Amino acid sequence: MTQINLGDVRYNATAGAFEARVDIQRSGRTFRYPCMVAGPLTMDMERVRSGLARHALRMSDSGASLLSSI
Repeated sequence: MTQINLGDVRYNATAGAFEARVDIQRSGRTFRYPCMVAGPLTMDMERVRSGLARHALRMSDSGASLLSSI
């Protein structure tokens, strides 16, 4: 089973995007990814969180050589 945990979500006004650290726990291991979702400061927080999670999942499914294990 895969579990996804978002760190503090911040808005980067210079980039016009929300940023957060996203941890994916899978098979007893944790993989950490820096993620970003472009959008206005008024963007719905549920869309922001969903986008950050999707970004992390795309990164985690990119191949073993790109995984960041902690």
